[in-house]
Amino acid sequence: MDLGIRGRNAIVCAASKGLGRACAMALAREGVNVVITARTKSELEATAADIARAAPDVKVTAVAGDITTEEGRAAALKAMPDPDILVNNAGGPPPGDFREFTREQWIKAVEANMLTPIEMIRATIDGMIARKFGRVVNITSSAVKAPIAVLGLSNGARSGLTGFVAGISRQVAVHGVTINNLLPGRFETDRLRQTIPVQAKKAGRTVEEEIKAVTSAIPAGRFGDPDEFGAWCAFLCSVQGAYMTGQNVLLDGGSYPGTF
Repeated sequence: MDLGIRGRNAIVCAASKGLGRACAMALAREGVNVVITARTKSELEATAADIARAAPDVKVTAVAGDITTEEGRAAALKAMPDPDILVNNAGGPPPGDFREFTREQWIKAVEANMLTPIEMIRATIDGMIARKFGRVVNITSSAVKAPIAVLGLSNGARSGLTGFVAGISRQVAVHGVTINNLLPGRFETDRLRQTIPVQAKKAGRTVEEEIKAVTSAIPAGRFGDPDEFGAWCAFLCSVQGAYMTGQNVLLDGGSYPGTF
């Protein structure tokens, strides 16, 4: 399927690895020029080189910086002031008991996972409206749909973004601009590979036993492939996705047990 976005321009945040990288790769393979951001310059440049090899006909620009800071956002927008596509992404806050979270931790979580995406939308939405085409995809979490007790910081901050999107997406749809959220469950990323050994040790199991225990609780019987996530991102950015906005697309292998 031709997604109809060849020649478009995108900013993909936190794209050096994991789900952000998969989204950038999928868009580039559809002919979209991409600006990718991340904090670690060496990892970001390696990813840019990989994308350029996979999609030699597009322009790939690596902008090192922390997208959750004003300076990081300014650098990304300087490299691409008028993107047609914006993929918001940032690392999640740490788990813990809400009784122990400090005010500073709450502010940091809200800034990273709620205010940063809103700032990026604010900086780019009017250009999209003027061009009569725009796609915003926010990478959030399955915890928005089914809150995880130890992820109180993430539950709160990302739900705040979800509420904001529910309103603004209906205001801009008439201009050909869509805003949707992608909610990942467990995907086979570096973050998952780092957390599984910790969980295994805590449970007194081997890594292999822990993987088996975790995947057995997922109806699909496996972790998600980041490329699957990237493909969904690309579709939401497509011309075919023009009638879908303000939605929370859950990609979790069937883990959420509800009907709605």
